Amino acid sequence: MDQALIHPDQTWLLWAILLVITAVSIYLESKYAWAQKITGAIIGLIGAVILTNLKVIPMESPVYDTVWEYVIPLSIPMLLFKSNMKRIFRESGKLMILFIISGIGTIVGAIVAHAALKSFIPELAQIAGIMTGSYMGGGVNFVALSSIFNVSKTMISAATVADNFNMALYFIVLLAVPKIGFFRNNLNHPYIDEIEKHGKLATDQKEEVKKATTAYDIAMTFATATTIVAVSNIIADFFDSVIPTSNVLMDILNQLFGNSFLIITTLTMILATLFPKFFDNINGTDEVGNFLIYIFFVVIGVPASIPIIIKTAPLLLVFCFIMVLINMLITFAGAKIFNFNMEDAIIASNANIGGPATASAMAISQGWTNLIGPGIFVGLFGYIVGNYFGTIVGNFLM
Repeated sequence: MDQALIHPDQTWLLWAILLVITAVSIYLESKYAWAQKITGAIIGLIGAVILTNLKVIPMESPVYDTVWEYVIPLSIPMLLFKSNMKRIFRESGKLMILFIISGIGTIVGAIVAHAALKSFIPELAQIAGIMTGSYMGGGVNFVALSSIFNVSKTMISAATVADNFNMALYFIVLLAVPKIGFFRNNLNHPYIDEIEKHGKLATDQKEEVKKATTAYDIAMTFATATTIVAVSNIIADFFDSVIPTSNVLMDILNQLFGNSFLIITTLTMILATLFPKFFDNINGTDEVGNFLIYIFFVVIGVPASIPIIIKTAPLLLVFCFIMVLINMLITFAGAKIFNFNMEDAIIASNANIGGPATASAMAISQGWTNLIGPGIFVGLFGYIVGNYFGTIVGNFLM
């Protein structure tokens, strides 16, 4: 019997708590440097963990089920509205080739890390699939694959904690790479050379003016996303009913084509490519989508057991570290073999592991203005393919 102070059926109060924690997390991350390092996702997750373990909020409630069933699916198309495949390939240039090499590094890293730690971490094959998708795309893939593989929520919480600690270490290393003699001696670095010589980099990037988000934009965001999710569920249900699961191959095909999250990803990408003007004219989709994702991170902290997280997160940190290390080794080796620049390798690896937001942020922080756009576009491509490769890797390792 749930002994929490707030009962599972106190719907409005639980929604208020979830949204307040979400708002506080976003505010802190946008306001303070220490919160940016921890990330708002971890702040929200920790807030929920504390309230649950102190018996303030219940571990189960229809409110949490609503987030999994409705909030998560809606967030995915919103974050993919700008995934025009023609534009991605046109504007990402040679960085796309290196991004694909980096993606291979992510897959190899997942397989190696799983082989090394599968005896010590429960549900590791599924987590490997989730992290493959996340490290080829971003948080939106982590969310989708968490639902696809149905991993216990405590393990998801532990994986989130480990991932965020690992990301902090990863970005420190990535920022240090341009200063390390080994990389400077073995890779070309024209952007760094020009900045060191002239103080800035000549740019061909056009500065985009951010338009204000209106009530119409919000209405169109939800109307379009809801329609995509509804149609995707119909398509997924159809494939699930007609594709048998009589053997391993057919079972994987059933999971790919009969899964609503993968259909949502595919349908959104197709529509964004066929009707780019329509989707480009809807403002604020990233902001709304990210807001919904933050609610998810609060909810996954609800059923988390602190003792289990303390026991499991360090091992998962090692798992994530191995994945990222192999990703970086293969990315930089690919840059050397195919004569890419060091800056290209850094942004390609960042777009894989961190996603388009962190890739563009790193390019901006380093003054590599010509890599801002390509970094965003290859990161968006990772959003699209991450769910597919994550599902394949997870099933392959199970």
